[in-house]
Amino acid sequence: MTAPAPATVPVTRAVILRPGTIDDVETIHAAILKLGTHIGAPEEIISTADDLRSWGFGEKPAFSTLIAEVDGEFAGLCLHFPIFSTWMGRPGVYVQDLYVEDRFRGRKIGERLLRRVAAECRKEGGVYLRLSVDTDNEGAKSFYERLGIAWSSYEQTQKIIGEAFFAFADAPENGEQQ
Repeated sequence: MTAPAPATVPVTRAVILRPGTIDDVETIHAAILKLGTHIGAPEEIISTADDLRSWGFGEKPAFSTLIAEVDGEFAGLCLHFPIFSTWMGRPGVYVQDLYVEDRFRGRKIGERLLRRVAAECRKEGGVYLRLSVDTDNEGAKSFYERLGIAWSSYEQTQKIIGEAFFAFADAPENGEQQ
């Protein structure tokens, strides 16, 4: 009679959340490129790792990052920055990019990243989290809805970019010539 095979114990791999550093810039940029590909718009991403290095880790950082790792391996990213609501009279946080590597999806890593960013915002007096979702990204919409991050029926994001932005910014106020 042979002994029964030992029961297989699932290996629990710890998820570590930590602030991104300048040493993570290449990884952060790669994640953003993967996110663009995931939503079918890789050509929209014109940023470089050097842009992220300059604007996120210079004298006056324009954003912060939170990185998820599993056993020291990059698993996900949340890139965010502070915002302010004049209607609420309080600060909040805007999540620009949330990305989880395919092989780590379904492990609540995205949820953990968002919850940590929300908790950090709350510690600083913040009362809300805002983000945008690609209109065709049904999976992300469902994910956010499950977390209680609802679609705003009374808002729509507008933007002006590139040459149109430069022309608008450089035009004289009130149509006057400079």
